[in-house]
Amino acid sequence: MAGKRKRSSSSAIFHTLFCFLILCGAAYGRFISDGSDLVSDGVQTEKERFSPFIRMFSAAGETCEQTYGLLPCTTTVVGNIFLILVYGYLMYCSATYLSSGSELLLEILGPGLIGGLFLPILGALPDALLILVSGLSGSTETAQSQVSVGIGLLAGSTVMLLTVIWGSCLIIGKCDLENNIAKDLQDTKGFSLTGSGASTDVWTCRAAIIMAVSVIPFLVVQLPQVMHSKSGRHLAVLIALIVSVALLISYCLYQVFQPWIQRRRLAYVKHKHVIAGILQHLKMRALGRLCKDDGTVDREVLEKLFNSIDDNGDGHLSHSELRALVIGIRFDEINLEENDAIEKVMKDFDTSQDSQINFLEFFNAIERWLLEARGSRASSQAGPGTIKYINDFHEQTRREHHFLGEQNDEVVDGVDNPRWTSFKAVLLLLLGTVIAAVFADPLVDAVDNFSSATSIPSFFISFIALPLATNSSEAVSAIIFASRKNLRSASLTFSELYGAVTMNNVLCLSVFLALVYIRGLTWDFSSEVLIILIVCIVMGVLGSLRTTFPLWTSLIAFLLYPFSLVLVYVLDYVFGWS
Repeated sequence: MAGKRKRSSSSAIFHTLFCFLILCGAAYGRFISDGSDLVSDGVQTEKERFSPFIRMFSAAGETCEQTYGLLPCTTTVVGNIFLILVYGYLMYCSATYLSSGSELLLEILGPGLIGGLFLPILGALPDALLILVSGLSGSTETAQSQVSVGIGLLAGSTVMLLTVIWGSCLIIGKCDLENNIAKDLQDTKGFSLTGSGASTDVWTCRAAIIMAVSVIPFLVVQLPQVMHSKSGRHLAVLIALIVSVALLISYCLYQVFQPWIQRRRLAYVKHKHVIAGILQHLKMRALGRLCKDDGTVDREVLEKLFNSIDDNGDGHLSHSELRALVIGIRFDEINLEENDAIEKVMKDFDTSQDSQINFLEFFNAIERWLLEARGSRASSQAGPGTIKYINDFHEQTRREHHFLGEQNDEVVDGVDNPRWTSFKAVLLLLLGTVIAAVFADPLVDAVDNFSSATSIPSFFISFIALPLATNSSEAVSAIIFASRKNLRSASLTFSELYGAVTMNNVLCLSVFLALVYIRGLTWDFSSEVLIILIVCIVMGVLGSLRTTFPLWTSLIAFLLYPFSLVLVYVLDYVFGWS
């Protein structure tokens, strides 16, 4: 596996250098079609011998400016398509290097600060740099024109991840649905819209909620347009920038502490499942008569059960007797840590803290547990005079544990050579950052020049083309995870997509808002903001309300992509919003 990664990494570096050499060679053939102001020295140059071929694809009378005075540019359609492909591939390489370097660093340092802070930021870095350079250089008028490339990339990345990629991952990762739960590694129902789909854990639902919340800065900056006010637009940009930065910091802190939150939640659900298991076990031993017809606890039945558990007959349950009870129930499906579970159960029972449980403590604890089981959501169909709610409570806790997604299906080997791995990780991160920083500006120029040559608005070009380059690493990673066809892989897949969109909505938007505010640009992106809001809210609500997604939900995702393009076109060019 390591050798495969090394070969792929070396191959990607070779391709990057190859593309750079092509660009340097292409710079030699750059032309200026209007030569009226030039004076010939009587010597025919190499460039002039190739000029007829070049002019076949030229726009007469137009010139372009080389980025950094080195990288090529052109005013022709074919030439700009070539440049967009090459620069786009280099940005794809940048995203790949950043992703690979982040994963290597994660292997060494683990989650927490690296996984929670650096990985999300590095993943959004290519997009952020492209957005930054789209309005950083040139006059205010030039920046106002080119900044549509930035908003197109921002909207296109969000829409592509939540529509085309989301729907594709659902199709690739689909499994058979039984009782509204996807069965791991079982895919026999083909493309049944209701019989196949994917299930995720509850943390994925929370990621979808966070993603939906992250659109708040868009709402803030759009308020003056909604109220048709021109005086407060610059202030609204500043307020939205502050809100966006605050959300970015909050999200990074949440990511840092999420593993700890997840462990605490998982421990709580395991404890609830142990309680449900003990209640179910006692119910079976009491032949289903733990409660009377009026719903109150049957003291005599509990006393008999207490005596049956009290092996030495001393009127108290010891630690060893409680251990025998828990081990005898066999909680194999939740990977139970027995000592921890027994300590927590002992703590629930032993209110006097004398390390032994008398009958009154046993009775009070069982009564509390039964009240908790009766008040659970799963037992809403069970009446107070029936013991059915214990089975409901046990099934609910089992499902809660299942959807928390604790599965040990991935074995992480130790790093053989930490020093070399650290060096390689830093090298990949630096290389990815440098490539993104160097080639972001010429890519934006190529898109702008292509827009001028074809009269196609630059928003649509950046909306469709640029996300393919900058988000390819997230797309490939998500599809690979989805193909494993189990709960954990589906959860990782959709969590990664929601996380990438959240970083677009907070980090990339923060960069964009700072650019608009500092350069004094006009915020006139109502239609673009509207499609971001619609897609994020629709997919966020869908992801937050469900843990299982039948195949038909992929149709909603796919249809949102053409809907977004059509909506922007209609609003801007039919109703004149922009």
